[in-house]
Amino acid sequence: MTLSYDPPSVLNALLSPKKDTLHTVPLQLPGTNCLIRSGVSLASLTSFRVGGPAQWYVAPRSTEELQASLEWAQSQKLPITLVGAGSNLLVSDRGLSGLVICTRHLRHTKFIPDTAQVTASAGEPIARLAWQAAERGWQGLEWAVGIPGTVGGAVVMNAGAHKQCIADILVNTQVLSPNGLMEWLTPKDLGYTYRTSLLQGGSRLVTQATFQLLPGANPAEVMAATAKDLEMRRATQPYNLPSCGSVFRNPKPYYAARLIEQTGLKGYRIGGAQVADRHANFILNCGRATANDIFQLICYIQQQVEKRWSVHLEPEVKILGEFAAR
Repeated sequence: MTLSYDPPSVLNALLSPKKDTLHTVPLQLPGTNCLIRSGVSLASLTSFRVGGPAQWYVAPRSTEELQASLEWAQSQKLPITLVGAGSNLLVSDRGLSGLVICTRHLRHTKFIPDTAQVTASAGEPIARLAWQAAERGWQGLEWAVGIPGTVGGAVVMNAGAHKQCIADILVNTQVLSPNGLMEWLTPKDLGYTYRTSLLQGGSRLVTQATFQLLPGANPAEVMAATAKDLEMRRATQPYNLPSCGSVFRNPKPYYAARLIEQTGLKGYRIGGAQVADRHANFILNCGRATANDIFQLICYIQQQVEKRWSVHLEPEVKILGEFAAR
C-alpha cells in the first residue's frame, strides 16, 4: 500500500528556505503548547522496533490539542495516521507521509462506583487499566493484562484474549472525525466482528471509551486471576524479542499458529525476521530486521500456508506505508 503527499506551498513558507531546516524546526500549533515536528523516527514507537520517519509528527496531550492537530492537517491537505502504543503496526522502512498523530500521552482514567463503569482516554495502556480494575475488585478486564496496546487501539480492533474481547464490555466510545465532529458510538454502531470494527481503516479517531465491569469481588482474588492470565500468555508466547504479538487472524475454525507450525515454518527466517519457535503466529525482530524483512516473511507465510492448506491468512497487524512488491 502506498501513501502519497505533495508539500503544500503554504507549509513551505512557514519554514526556513534552507533544506536542512526541514527536519529541525518544529511548528507550534496556535493557542497550544503542542509541537509538530518533521523527520521523527517511528521505529522507537512500534513494538517491532522498525520503520522509517514520519514526515510530520505530533503527540497531543489533550482532546483540544488533538483537535488542533487535525485542523492543521486538514489545512495542509495532509493524510493522517494514528499511532497508539504501536503494538500492532508494521511501518515501512521508507516512513510515512502526512501527519502521524501519537495518542500515547492522552491518558486519563475515571472509575465510577455507582455504575461500575470505567472511562479511559485513548492513550491509556489497556494492560494498566486491567490492573487498576483488579486492584478495586472489579472483574471483566483480567484477560487484557497481556495485551500491549492502548484503549484506543483495543476499541478499534476489538482486542481480545481467552475467548473474551472489547465488544463484551464496551458501553460506548467517543470518536473524533477529521471535520472536528465528536460522536458517541455503541458496540452496535461499530459493527464488531472478530478482531475488527467499522473504525478500522477509517478516518475517525477514538478519544476515549467507557467499559462496564463487575464490582464487589475480593481484590486479592481478581489480582490473582489477572496475574494468572498474564502468566499464561508469557508461558506460551515469546516476549524476549520485539514483535507485534499475533501477526495473523485465526481463520475459523482453524488457528493460524497451528497452520503455520504444520507447514513447517517455525524458525523460518528472512533477514533479521524470524517465525518464533515458541508461538508460530509471532514474527520476531532478531536484532537487525528491517520492516521489509518482516513484510516479506508475512507474504511468504501466507503463500506457503495457502499452498498447503488452501487457507488464506489475513494479517492482524496493520501494515502502513510503501513496501516492495511481494
